[in-house]
Amino acid sequence: MSTAAATPEQLSRRTRLFHWLNDPEDPHWERPGPTRAQRRHDVLSAVLALGVGLLMVMFAKSFGMRIPAEATWRGYLAVALMVLPLAARRTFPLITLVLASALFLALSYLSPEAATSLTFQVAYFVSLYSAVAWARDRRTLWILGALVIVEMAVWLTVTFTLTNAFTSEDLFEDAAGPIAPMLAYVLFTTVMNLAYFGGAILIGRTSWRGALERSRADAHARQLAEQAEELARRAVVDERIRIARELHDVVAHHVSVIGIQAAAARRVMDRSPEQATGALRTVESASREAVTEMRSLLKLLRDDEGVPDADGARLPEPGLADLEDLAATYAPSGLQVTVNRVEASPGDLAAVPSPLALSAYRCVQESLTNVSRHSTATQAQVTVRCGGRDSQQWLEVEVLDAGRPRPGTTGTGYGLRGITERADLHQGLVEVGPRAHHPGWRVRVRFPLPRQQQLIQPADERTLA
Repeated sequence: MSTAAATPEQLSRRTRLFHWLNDPEDPHWERPGPTRAQRRHDVLSAVLALGVGLLMVMFAKSFGMRIPAEATWRGYLAVALMVLPLAARRTFPLITLVLASALFLALSYLSPEAATSLTFQVAYFVSLYSAVAWARDRRTLWILGALVIVEMAVWLTVTFTLTNAFTSEDLFEDAAGPIAPMLAYVLFTTVMNLAYFGGAILIGRTSWRGALERSRADAHARQLAEQAEELARRAVVDERIRIARELHDVVAHHVSVIGIQAAAARRVMDRSPEQATGALRTVESASREAVTEMRSLLKLLRDDEGVPDADGARLPEPGLADLEDLAATYAPSGLQVTVNRVEASPGDLAAVPSPLALSAYRCVQESLTNVSRHSTATQAQVTVRCGGRDSQQWLEVEVLDAGRPRPGTTGTGYGLRGITERADLHQGLVEVGPRAHHPGWRVRVRFPLPRQQQLIQPADERTLA
């Protein structure tokens, strides 16, 4: 059975410790090395720590906190040698740990007074923490971690032996606890060192796990972005195929009929006017059917929720005249919608071209849908305006509400994107955002009107005759 598939009870202590320092789900993950800014920060921090450590040694010696038999220069040298390796603690974490461990043992005997200083102890703590947090070879870290534990045990054993050998009555003359002085000294020193070494390992592992989780989150985010991009690309390709298929099935037939009948009318126009008239009537009928089905096709492609009428044919595209009916559809959901129309002169809104009126209608529809889904508003106001000069006339639709964002609802953004796309189609402008001096949200879209708004009305049967 492989180690990855083994249960915790079957894993040896050695393997469990390795998995604890590493990650069972991704045992080969390596933490990226430090950035240039982090390496620069390590060097500056080591220089600062060196300055503080030397000052603390000077202060201690100045007020008499020193071992008389120790040379003055040893304390300064011990602190400097212990602090300087920290400049590479994240670049070479394992080398720094090995060097710091060797220095810790050697300098503890070279300068006992420096070994008990705060700077000396913190420097070794940071080197041990950095190794656990930044080591890329976790198996080598496990081996070095075991050696550090052995080093700690040997160091404590030697310390206790020397202490026991040189114990005098004066050393524990102020002892007042219920435990034997030597036993209390051993227990106190053991607990302190366990907290010291264990704390460095635990904090380092927490830092390493945090880096692993951030790496996984970044990888997951990149994967989602790539999947979203691929889905969008496929959606575009599928939509193109769909449009091509619909155009071929719905429109191509009528266009072919128009071409054939027009050619036939041209050929028989001189010798058989009646046949030419029949062919032209076929052309007229086919062209009207093509326009009707083209509009139905465009509505189908733009809106998958189109509602057919009783005969099964698709209803005409809505326009500005249908805004009141649209507003009424939101009443059952608790949203009361008021529609206001502002015209510079009577008939301006009725003269808006159908494609532009449809885009304005869809913008209002999407805005009211967003209010109904994502706002606490119970009332909304729709305003349709026409204005401007002869050469710069415009149509504007505005949707206002006084609600606040409804908790627990998030949109996809496709609705606002659709509004923007419809505005871009007619060279319009979109303003979307919170209202300036009132609570609520505002969507305003302004479309420039074409210079000639008159629609070419289809001729009736009497005109064609």
